[in-house]
Amino acid sequence: MIKCLIKVMAIYFTLIGICIHGAEAQQYASTKIKEKNKAYTDSLKQVKYDYKLPIWGQKAYSKGFDIPYPVGLMANFMYMKQGILIDNMKLGLKTQSQDIPLTNVEFIEFGDNINTAFTTNFRPDVWLFPFLNVYGIFGYGQSTTEVNLVSPVNLKSEVKQNISTTGVGIMSAFGVGPVWTSVDVNWTWNKPELLDKAVQVNVLGLRIGHTFTFKERPDRNIAIWAGGMRASMSSGTSGSINLSDALPSETWDRKDEIVAQYYQWYNNLNPNNPIDKKKIEAADQVLTPIIERLDALDGSATVSYNMDKEVKELWNGLAGVQFQFNKKWMLRSEAGFIGDRTSFLFSVNYRFLM
Repeated sequence: MIKCLIKVMAIYFTLIGICIHGAEAQQYASTKIKEKNKAYTDSLKQVKYDYKLPIWGQKAYSKGFDIPYPVGLMANFMYMKQGILIDNMKLGLKTQSQDIPLTNVEFIEFGDNINTAFTTNFRPDVWLFPFLNVYGIFGYGQSTTEVNLVSPVNLKSEVKQNISTTGVGIMSAFGVGPVWTSVDVNWTWNKPELLDKAVQVNVLGLRIGHTFTFKERPDRNIAIWAGGMRASMSSGTSGSINLSDALPSETWDRKDEIVAQYYQWYNNLNPNNPIDKKKIEAADQVLTPIIERLDALDGSATVSYNMDKEVKELWNGLAGVQFQFNKKWMLRSEAGFIGDRTSFLFSVNYRFLM
């Protein structure tokens, strides 16, 4: 039973690593060229911009701004590791002879739960205005979630699975003196292969940076930035899973050890203590029947569940760098640090005129 519970929760938390990568793939708007490139700036003011996007593109060039090409195709690779939290757990059980409704078992205790993910995504984008970009996210990756249970029994479980991602985002970028700033928001829907429904994740990215232009090649530059990212996901999760599908073979092999740990915990509860009494009632209602199925090596039952889940820390710091070869090709790298979440992003961006 406990191993089944762990796997159910691990399935959902593999989502986190997959879905956050969209926020770190924004393309900032170019700021005004420095005085040392005055000839280039003057040439920009003479540009006749006949393209429809971005809107007000001609006005931007007339003021000497070197705006990005309006359409971009970006490929991203990302690694991420972060902690996850589980709360308000409820379990139920359905067999041929009984149908146990969802029962509150929030007294189940967890240790440190960790998600590690390697993902890739494809992100097309368009600058609608010189300061406003919209984009889509289409991703795929693999995630490993380690869930540690400390009570009623001490167990560790790892679940690996593939997850596909789709989403949309919007980013605003503008210059303030010698620096540029960007605000990036996206919404993604992430579908794990072991679940029927996708889970929504929302990401907010804030960045401030500076661009260093090459004197002889003003269309070539290096940009550096720092900022922060906030990631949140829909907390409520419910569903069901067959006991035989949820439990790997090694769990059935260790069933005597697991059953013994459970009953040791159960027998140490004091029925005269109000808190322990509630635990005993919940255990009698749903935990013990599940343990009995495990003890009998019967995996035909279906376990239903309902829980809240979230990332351990919403915010983390960011620092990144981009090298622009020219207005068509860019390479980008960004690291996430400070706080519980750590990440690394590498991307290639190709931009063109429509």
